Parts: sequence; structure tokens; C-alpha cells
Amino acid sequence: MGKGRVNMKKRTARAITAVLMAVLFCTSIFMCSCGDKSKTMTLYTWEGMFPQEVLDDFEESTGIKINYVSFDFNETMLAKLESAKGGTYDLIIADDYIIETVIKEGLAQKLDKSKLKNYENINPIYQSQFYDPDNEYTVPYGAGVQTIVYNPDKVSIDITGYADLWDKSLVNSVGIIANYRVINGMALKVLGESYNTKDLDKIAAAGEKLKELAPNIRIIKDDNLQDDLISGEISAAVMYTSQVTMAMLADPSLKVVYPKEGIGIGIMAGFIPSKAPNAEAAHLFLDYILDAERGAQCFEYLGYYCTYSASDAYISDEFKPFLTLPAEFEKEDTEMIQNVSAEAEEKHSDVWVVFKSLCE
Repeated sequence: MGKGRVNMKKRTARAITAVLMAVLFCTSIFMCSCGDKSKTMTLYTWEGMFPQEVLDDFEESTGIKINYVSFDFNETMLAKLESAKGGTYDLIIADDYIIETVIKEGLAQKLDKSKLKNYENINPIYQSQFYDPDNEYTVPYGAGVQTIVYNPDKVSIDITGYADLWDKSLVNSVGIIANYRVINGMALKVLGESYNTKDLDKIAAAGEKLKELAPNIRIIKDDNLQDDLISGEISAAVMYTSQVTMAMLADPSLKVVYPKEGIGIGIMAGFIPSKAPNAEAAHLFLDYILDAERGAQCFEYLGYYCTYSASDAYISDEFKPFLTLPAEFEKEDTEMIQNVSAEAEEKHSDVWVVFKSLCE
């Protein structure tokens, strides 16, 4: 019986040891998992938003690996974020209008500005906008305006605004981006209306105005429209700011026009999802790119307006005319394209379909 008691103690000791080892093993896995998690930041945005050296330097200086995941459309991002219930991603950079929806759905968390020592570097003109009026959720990262660029050697008129694109001398020679709210909005501005009118009759009138423009349209596309202007395939274009930058760097003789009817502006911004696995790393990265010199490096690569006033001084002379606000750019003359009612959005879509069919 005594021997039996000894064997029982041994078996009990072995069992306790096994349990302790298992607990320690599981704990180590958990700690490693958490450690690995804290050393990774999932960045979700479009392709080509940052110079690779900036991403590499962040990883090297912080030890945090960037998991760069790209999307094609804002709506794709929203659908995936909704599916993840605000999780999966640590930092997202997207367009203003979609961020408004993200915030309304509770899918973004408020920034901890105590972790953003460079927050004051932001240019206030890009803050307090419709999608984040109290600047609680977002850090702007690049802005663009609806800009006309034309080749004065191929155009016989002096283009000063959108209305000039309807001139008969430009038949089959104009290129436009494929953003229907921008192009429909262009017609609205010619008619003296807001980009964001909810009046269905006014949107329909803009559609009728666009029909008159159709003979002048040669190309409708979003990607690399600047190449068609540089090659001479088209003589005038309505382009994204990054495309304007590339066009002007390639051919400084081109002319840039800020339409007299008013300037439409769009802002890209970064936000941290409500259940981001590594919000700490997201704050670190936001503060990292908010650095004045590093911000200039990013915007020279991106080709959009620099949204950090502290970075303006570091923009090189070659890029300064395209990345910093021109003297004629006044806040009161600008209007942001915003979300409109479902009925107005549907009307815009109908107008665009008819216009595109006429252009084809």
C-alpha cells in the first residue's frame, strides 16, 4: 500500500508537471502571437500611395512590419470593413465621401491626439470638412481639384473655365476622367449650380448640357489620362491632380486652368477602424508621415496637394507649383463633392450612362 502511495504521488507530480508545461507552452504561444500582432500594421488603401523607402524606413525604425493591402474602389473598402465589423485593418486611407459613411456607421475610432506629436503640421484648410467636422477621426493625406490642362499649341482658344470645353473648335479632342460626379458636376457648375444639388430637374438639365459636349469628347478614362495629352492624342483634358502633376513635369508648356466657375475639391484621409487590431501602430505611422520633411517626400511621390502646411517648405522647386496651393485658390471659391440623396445619385447615374453612350 505504501508503494502504491509513492507511485500515486509520482503520477500526480508528473501530471502536475505536464499541466504546468502545457500551460507555459500555451502562454508562450499566446505571448508570441500577441507580440507578432503588435509588430504588424495592416494598411488598407490604393496601390502606390507611399514611396517604398518611407515604408521601409518606418519598418526599420519601429520594428513594425507593414502589411500593405490594396483596394480598387472606395466601395470595395467599405464592404470589406463592414464585413469585418471595423476589425482586420489598422489604418485605412480613402476618399472623403466614403469616410463620412464609415464614421456614421461607427466603423472608425476617435484619434488619440496625444500620440500624434506632429498633428499641428496639418494645413487647417483641409480640416473641419463635412466628413469629419470636429477633426476627431481623420488625418488628411493629399487633396485634389478638378483641373483643366490643355496644349496651347493645339488649341485655338484661351480656355479659362469649364464652359470653354463646349467650344466647337475642340471637337473630338477633349479627354475627361471617368468620375461621373465630377463630370456631371462640371455641367452643373456651367449652369451656375452646386455640385451637390439634390434637385432632380437641375441634374437632368446638366445631363442635357452634357449631351452638347459629347461631340468634343475623344477619351473617357481614369488611368494615365495625362499620357494622351502628352502624346497629342487629345489637346485638352479634365484630370486628377496627380495626373496634372505628371503632365506638367513632362511638358511644362502645357497650361493649367482652375475653372472660373469654381473649384471642386476632394480630400483623401487616413482613419483607424473601430476595432483595429493594432491602433497603436496606426497612430505611430500617422505621426511618422506627419513629419514635415517626410510628408514632403510622400507628396512629391503621390502628386496630390500637400495637406501638411509644415511640409510646404520642404517641397522642391520642381514640384512646388503642383503640390502647394496656388495664389488664386481661395477657400470660399471651392466646393467639395459630397454624398447626395439616393434619388439624386440615381439621377446622376442615369445622366452619365446617356452621356457615355453618346460619346462612344
